[in-house]
Amino acid sequence: MAQIAIQNALFPHPFGLGHASAESLTMPWCTFTDPEIAHVGMYEQDAEENGLEVETYTYKLDEVDRAILDGDDEGFARVHIQKGTHKILGATIVASHAGDMISEFSVAMKTGGGAKLIAGTIHPYPTQAEVNKKVITLWRKAHFTQRTKDLLIELFAWMRR
Repeated sequence: MAQIAIQNALFPHPFGLGHASAESLTMPWCTFTDPEIAHVGMYEQDAEENGLEVETYTYKLDEVDRAILDGDDEGFARVHIQKGTHKILGATIVASHAGDMISEFSVAMKTGGGAKLIAGTIHPYPTQAEVNKKVITLWRKAHFTQRTKDLLIELFAWMRR
């Protein structure tokens, strides 16, 4: 927020247009409990109150290899994606080091890269942050239709000829 105050004070638009506001920020937060709780963007209820249809996906940490190995498998990652798009509206992570892991969602939201950005990013294995990719993979699987599957089967059959 200090960045916005400085920008508006020192570099105002000459015609009073286009001033920056805190509403334009993608601002994550974290509560340093055990496990940590980190969040960015909207919650499902916020999105619905703004007239946005939402798809919510949750992936538990007890299914992430590194979390299991470290004994830090308590928690989850949850993402809210605008229905019919790949736009991430919000994300919550409850885990050890959640504050470190929420940034990936912040960047995807800020850049407009959305779920496709995270889905297309290689994540080191095994890491706790792999939960980010795994929760997005749930979204990808939900949108892998039977029609897409049938088209791919036909394509691969044709390529083998």
